[in-house]
Amino acid sequence: MAGRAGRGHEARPRFGAVVTAMVTPFKDDLSLDLPRAQELVAWLLERGSDSLVVAGTTGEGATLNDKEKVDLWRAAVEAAQGRGRRIAGTGTYDTAHSVHLTKEAERVGCDAVLVVAPYYNKPPQAGLAEHFSRVAGATSLPVMLYNVPGRTAVRIAHGTIVDVATRVENVVAVKDSTGDIDGVAQLVAEAPDGFEVYSGDDWATFSFLTLGARGVVSVAGHVVGERIHEIVELVESGNIGAARKVDADLREVYRALFI
Repeated sequence: MAGRAGRGHEARPRFGAVVTAMVTPFKDDLSLDLPRAQELVAWLLERGSDSLVVAGTTGEGATLNDKEKVDLWRAAVEAAQGRGRRIAGTGTYDTAHSVHLTKEAERVGCDAVLVVAPYYNKPPQAGLAEHFSRVAGATSLPVMLYNVPGRTAVRIAHGTIVDVATRVENVVAVKDSTGDIDGVAQLVAEAPDGFEVYSGDDWATFSFLTLGARGVVSVAGHVVGERIHEIVELVESGNIGAARKVDADLREVYRALFI
């Protein structure tokens, strides 16, 4: 863990507690609606979102072409006016393409990138480590890994996350959508100083927070961002019972949005 010596644990998570994975607005002809996207950026940042993932999974990242992604990132940067962090979804199943998109995200002013495990290809753990290392090595931006085996058909193993986070200075966080409570507890305990774990599922957020996760990359943040913030603040203050009640109140919202 020498690669992270002296970084320490930040009092406030670097991306804030509620990171909303923003949907992408389209016009009736299915072209991007950039003015509405900018309205949504401003609306979310005023209503509980600390940061935004733009062109991630919820934002139709897999169906946008490169120009659309760059235009969307640029529009989000302009609309945010320095508020929060703009995290670009740049991960694909092609390392070279992921590197290209990451460089473009940095060029237009994004603050960080979210890089998913390559989907469909099912690379071995050594391949995953090399993929993430090359993408992170192509940018000065902070990198958040995205572990979602239910969608990618491959899980980023615990040892791989710890190894990459230890060796690669700008790999600083993971969005964990494994639903693995024991695994998250182990990762929080063993990850290098300064590395942050975020829940990737709204339904798992309360449990992950009690284990030391720093926040959530949320879909429900679109509609109940301030309530999710309340859960985080209650857990951090030690009021677990009150946090559990708020979480229970939001369960139907989580289920409806997961459809």
